[in-house]
Amino acid sequence: MSVSFVINPLDFVQNAGIHHGKIPVDALVRLHDFLFDKEGELIYQISGQFDKHEKPGLHLEINGKIHLSCQRCLGKLLHTIDLQTSLVLVKTEAELDQADEDDTADAILATPDMDVISLIEDEVILSLPISSWHAEGECNVQELESIKENLTNKQSAHPFAALLALKKTN
Repeated sequence: MSVSFVINPLDFVQNAGIHHGKIPVDALVRLHDFLFDKEGELIYQISGQFDKHEKPGLHLEINGKIHLSCQRCLGKLLHTIDLQTSLVLVKTEAELDQADEDDTADAILATPDMDVISLIEDEVILSLPISSWHAEGECNVQELESIKENLTNKQSAHPFAALLALKKTN
């Protein structure tokens, strides 16, 4: 990944850090498997803050447009990313296990060298629909069916039928 932004999340929260930027979709390599193409960019903002229980956390805002593949017609499908998520930071694996039992907040382990771009990519991947498709009537299903019919007709013809037609004309 060519784009990188590394923070110590606990220091970032302690200093009430705020960072924003743009990430080209092309730089998010793990996201590529879900995409129709690699066009576009994501705009993000990350801020460090304490929640109402004085626990350190990160607040992420991610916006942008990406192109997914429609599961019906395999065509380009515009998908808008508009995410806002808050993540509680925990210091140990035991705290993470305890936080996982609580469904009210998402928690992550506060490693001293957290890659924010990877965190953003994780959140985008988690937000994607399981199956994506165009709205009713927007797919080019008819076009796909005509292509399928043409392929079926060509496959059913004898492979030497064209040669036989040439032989009869001469």
